[in-house]
Amino acid sequence: MLTPRHQALLMTLAGMTVGVAVFGAVLAINGGNPFAAEPQVGVVTPVPSGPPSRTDGLQADGLRYAVQNFGTDNDPVSAEVPTGWKSSQDGTRPKFVDPTGVWQIRFDTRGSNQTPDQLVVSRERSIDERELKVMSRDDGLLVYTYVDQNRGPRMGLSRWISTDQGQSTAVEITVGGRPQDEAGLRAILQHATDTLKVPVSGNDNRPN
Repeated sequence: MLTPRHQALLMTLAGMTVGVAVFGAVLAINGGNPFAAEPQVGVVTPVPSGPPSRTDGLQADGLRYAVQNFGTDNDPVSAEVPTGWKSSQDGTRPKFVDPTGVWQIRFDTRGSNQTPDQLVVSRERSIDERELKVMSRDDGLLVYTYVDQNRGPRMGLSRWISTDQGQSTAVEITVGGRPQDEAGLRAILQHATDTLKVPVSGNDNRPN
């Protein structure tokens, strides 16, 4: 029979055994470090969002250009238009459209005996669009907005270019898009104007 002293000793040993087992379990959970923080369950660290998207308008600094040739064999014309814009026709009145169909640039190389300023007035009177608003009509450049039934608010910029000090017109360039694209449209029009190459022809076949 165990004496009370022996019974107390056995209970102490049993307690130590349980303590060692618990301590070993903690070591296994915490990777051998008993002082490691308890693992968190169900906590998700938020991921910072990316930079805000750029404005919806056409950005001039993102444009790249390529030379396009059109006109006729006797009177070839060339100018640089945004890369990737395609025209379904060449000749004297090509229209280059971006892949989304939102923006476009059109050339008319038939010329006219009228001055650029006269053609500005004539075009303004001929535009038949809803809610037409002319923003400016200076120096052979007509800038206007209107509302298209299918595409909504639109903007057009038309420039008539003379090669004889304004006595007549050689080429018309028109760009189109949305009102928020104005900066990009102006850049495209200016770049096409700066890179335009028109031959000097002795044959005057221009309409009035």
